[in-house]
Amino acid sequence: MRALKFVMVGAFLMFAALPATTASSNEDSGEYSSKDETVYGNLETDGTLQGMYVVNTFHVTEAGEFVDHGDYVGIRNLTNLADMERAEDTVHFQAEEGEFYYQGEMDDEELPWDINVTYLLDGEEVAPDDLAGEDGSLEIQIATSANENVDPLFFENYMLQISLTLDPSIFADIQAPEGTKATEGQNQLITFTGMPEQEEEFIVSANVTDLEMDPIDISASPASMPLDDPDLGGMEEDMQSLSDAISEVNDGVSALNNGISDLNTGAEELNEGSSEYQAGIDELDQSSEELVAGSREIRDALQDVSESVQEGPDMPDVSELEALPQGIGELADGLHEAADGLDELKENYDEAYGQLDEAMTGIPDDDVSEEQIESLYESDADPEAVDQLVETYAAAREAKETYDAVNEAFTSVTGTLEQISGSTRETADNIETTTAEIESAMENMDELDELDALAELQEGISTMSSEYEAFHDGLVEYTDGVSELADSYEELDTGIQEFDEGMTAMEEGASELEDGTEELQEETSDLPGEMQSEVDEMMDEYDASDFEPASFVSDENEDVEIVQFVLETESIESEEPETTTDEEEEERGFWERFLDLFR
Repeated sequence: MRALKFVMVGAFLMFAALPATTASSNEDSGEYSSKDETVYGNLETDGTLQGMYVVNTFHVTEAGEFVDHGDYVGIRNLTNLADMERAEDTVHFQAEEGEFYYQGEMDDEELPWDINVTYLLDGEEVAPDDLAGEDGSLEIQIATSANENVDPLFFENYMLQISLTLDPSIFADIQAPEGTKATEGQNQLITFTGMPEQEEEFIVSANVTDLEMDPIDISASPASMPLDDPDLGGMEEDMQSLSDAISEVNDGVSALNNGISDLNTGAEELNEGSSEYQAGIDELDQSSEELVAGSREIRDALQDVSESVQEGPDMPDVSELEALPQGIGELADGLHEAADGLDELKENYDEAYGQLDEAMTGIPDDDVSEEQIESLYESDADPEAVDQLVETYAAAREAKETYDAVNEAFTSVTGTLEQISGSTRETADNIETTTAEIESAMENMDELDELDALAELQEGISTMSSEYEAFHDGLVEYTDGVSELADSYEELDTGIQEFDEGMTAMEEGASELEDGTEELQEETSDLPGEMQSEVDEMMDEYDASDFEPASFVSDENEDVEIVQFVLETESIESEEPETTTDEEEEERGFWERFLDLFR
């Protein structure tokens, strides 16, 4: 109560200094320029209203009789000792020129706000009467909302200021995330602001020892001050720069997506070519054993014939040689087909490799620093889109580094294919030459006499057997090489398949990233204009410069200029033993009795 009396004294002095502004007239009474109302409310510690009174201030411009309206249960003249009359909901009084103050007690009246204060000690709700002297972790929850039983004018246009004065010897580790902290003497002052039309909940927490707490002060006044439009020049430039940067990022991501798409196409063609090459090598490897076995039979047959011819003086039976040219010829045809297949495989591989190499070399070598990535995260860009961008950049860099590391293996494939194709074709040519020699030798047998034919046949068969032995050894080495190549290339082909799968996933991610950055670019293309619109909307929301005050006490009161609310809860304090002192009552004058009203 003492704090409220100080507030009343302050209001008394403030109102006394206000000049007269506008005038209203009444033919049968005095005149005043305006009227002010200050509503004082005493609250329980939980926010429940105990009692309410209003200090009315009239700025009198012409002395006379005045009539004020209000449903008061009691009135008190705060200006002089003149009597005042109360009849139902009207108050009659005489006033001289200047400021005239009177107080009206109200009963069963409600505030425009529902105020609820809840106290939690160590996580459990505790009644305020049981808090004094307690220790522990205290949380104070102050909730404000509209009182549906009162004219919404005040809730919609008034700002609330809630202040708590906390003694640091009692309150430690004070936390008030939405409040403003200040020092008031030795105490800590926590202040919250509730905006018009907003239901709020403010929280203060602290560790308390031997709890006592001063009253919670709540004031309400109209948010009627005009708001100047903020200067957004520099911020608009920054927003435009951000919008331009996002547009550039979108262009870069689009180019990256196109490059990755081309890269993926090359990877798919490379994978197809590699698979065909692997299949061809495997097929050639699988037929190698049959090829070597057939060549071995031919070699053994030639050796048997050669030995037979060399051992006997008579012309041998060469019927076994008649089927030899046809078998060797079929072998040569098969090798020619294999060589043609290898040439086609090389051509397809070169085309796929060329596209892959072009796509890979198209990935920029520029490094993006951690600082640049961090600055992008700190911008207003969509974090998910930035994550995709960073992941795609990292994947592209890894793909390029991997490609550079294995590029030598890729380039060696062409040479290997050429070498195998050449060796296969050369082997086929040698076999065809051998076949022709055998056919020629067999045709010449009929034209030579027996001795000459025998001698020539012995020499030809011996030469053919020796040459075919060398050919067979080369064929074995060739098939061993094919087998080794098939085994080693399988690992390379697996890597190419994994690379193709990775590029497919990368292309899908890059496509999604492009969609995200394109959407981000569209949403931020007019960022400065959107920011200005948001600011204008916010200014309009809180600009109450056109607010017309109205009386809280009665709609019949006119020329009301100021209406404000001053509320205070009970304090939380430990009970102290009552002490009685005998004080002499002294005769007091008018001024002393007037000051007693505020003590």
